[in-house]
Parts: sequence; structure tokens; C-alpha cells
Amino acid sequence: MPAKRTLPVRTDFERHKDTYRQEIKESISFIGQDLEFFTKVKVDSLLDLTRRLVGDPSGLRILDVGCGIGITDRHLTGRFNRLYGVDVSPGIVRKAKALNPKATYRHYNGDRLPFPSGSMDVTFAICVMHHVKPDGLQRFTEEMGRVTRKGGLMVIYEHNPLNPLTRVAVSRCEMDHDAILLRMGQVGSLLGKSGEILEKRYILFTPLRPALFRALDRSLAWLPLGAQYYVAARRPH
Repeated sequence: MPAKRTLPVRTDFERHKDTYRQEIKESISFIGQDLEFFTKVKVDSLLDLTRRLVGDPSGLRILDVGCGIGITDRHLTGRFNRLYGVDVSPGIVRKAKALNPKATYRHYNGDRLPFPSGSMDVTFAICVMHHVKPDGLQRFTEEMGRVTRKGGLMVIYEHNPLNPLTRVAVSRCEMDHDAILLRMGQVGSLLGKSGEILEKRYILFTPLRPALFRALDRSLAWLPLGAQYYVAARRPH
């Protein structure tokens, strides 16, 4: 009988369940913007991708892989028909449930997502893959692809290792002490085995507020110096 395939993360997130938010806030405090700002940027990006590439979010099912304590999901609740989240830490899942009681959260073992194949319209992961052991990265994206319906959307957001401020922020966060940052090309190659790559863009070039910030991010999306990036792919029909 073959050995069970596992996808362990390197960090013990259960140990950080009560300090999760504060650790992130402290790691980025030197930048001059709060956690809410960076969260909202990715939420707006995800909603825009969904509308353009899938359809009206209000009729769709979305899954947050590696949801943490549900900080991102707080902005997505009510925007989608059904919102689901999974994490490898039972304590963190409980925190997410308390923050977003209208969403559905499940603990999973880091190997097989606890949902049927093709059950989600949109599947996303925000700054999760740098915690996954290298030999589990392909499995991670394969599972995202498995649970996404044909024609559905998969989106991965990650830290950009080419940005010096990102490296400083990661080095200041205890949860990221053993993170292995991935370049956009690596994530694109992994996700491309489960779907057709539709967009790859760098984001978060400056912490300036709304209008000017959005204009800069749109115009510089090709430049590999944004603090983070995303890769979006469509599940083949």
C-alpha cells in the first residue's frame, strides 16, 4: 500500500492562533500602512478578477485555501453566494468561524481539500505557498485545481522576493521565520499544470492611498518590484 501523501507546512500555526493578527501588523508597521490597507487591495483585486473572468460574485462559490483567522474573508462575506475556508490549524479555524459566522470553515490535514471535485467556482490562496514544503507545492496547486469547476478561476497571491521591503517585512514576522519565497515564474509554472494562465501581475508598488495608488499599480503591473503579485488561471473545460 503506497504511503499517504502529505502536504505539511513548516510553521506551527496553532502556536500563533492568538497572536496571528498582531504579528502581521508589527511586521509591516515600518511601511506606514496598516493590515487593513493591504487586505483590501487584494480583496478588490480578487473581486475584479472574478467579475471579469467568471461572472457576478453573488452567484458563485469561493474557497479560501489557508484562510488564517479569516481577515480576508471578512471583506468577502456577503459578496459571494457561499464562502468557504480551510486551514491546517484547528485553533485558527475556530478564530475564523468566530470572525465570520456566515462563512463555512473546515480544518484539513494539508493533503486533500475536504470538498468534492469541481465544487467551487473560485479558489484562491493568499500568501500561503511560501509556508508549504517544496515537495508539497505541486500537490497544493493540484488540489486547488481539483476542487475548482471547469471554467472556474484559481488565484494565488504571494510575496515578491525581488522587493527589498517585502524581505524586511517577512524577516520581522515570527510566523515567516522559515518561509521560502517564490518568484512569480515558479508559481505560474505550478499553477499552469492545473489550468490555463490568464493573468500575472505585480501589485502593491506604493502604500499611497486610493486613486493615485490604483493608477500606479495598474501602470506598473509588469515591473517585478511590487511587494506582492498574483497569478490567475482558468480550470480547463
